[in-house]
Amino acid sequence: MIEKNQMSEEHSHSYGIYILVWLGLMTLTAVTVAVAGINFGALTVATALLVASIKSFLVLKIFMHLNVEQKVFKIFVGAALFFIIVSFVLLFADYSFL
Repeated sequence: MIEKNQMSEEHSHSYGIYILVWLGLMTLTAVTVAVAGINFGALTVATALLVASIKSFLVLKIFMHLNVEQKVFKIFVGAALFFIIVSFVLLFADYSFL
């Protein structure tokens, strides 16, 4: 069984990492706002989704400590991501015929 000290050491990052990730998230938010103000046509939505995916990855990996969670939790997160991707594919398939 893992002791409480060992568990907290696995979950913690240094404050520097948290600050760098936070700054990265703020920068990516600024990129999203800038892209929304510029008309790139079809690339506007794709760019916003790409930036949102990167931000989600950072939050899941750093702030939610997904890399040290149990396998079953990772499977549930993967299933949720799968259904989100399927929803987006169906949405954009329908949107492309308009």
